[in-house]
Amino acid sequence: MKETKLLGKGEVVTYTIIHVGPEDFEEQTPYPIAIIKLEEGPRITAQIVDCPLDQMKIGMKVESTFRKIQQDGHSGAIYYGYKFKQRK
Repeated sequence: MKETKLLGKGEVVTYTIIHVGPEDFEEQTPYPIAIIKLEEGPRITAQIVDCPLDQMKIGMKVESTFRKIQQDGHSGAIYYGYKFKQRK
């Protein structure tokens, strides 16, 4: 294995719209989840943000962004991670 830095840019290979979210994500629905082919080659699964659902499309150029994933109501911990947004 070799450590590689990924630039976080790629394009949507396919996607789906989640209408019934899993526990703790119900209030975020509907939201798109996509398989993204990064410029370096790997494919990853990620949520797409800041894009109206009617503008989602295969081949759309995207870039990674750091966003809030969820908040634990019991401990108050806030979890952050990567999501993707449309490239301008």
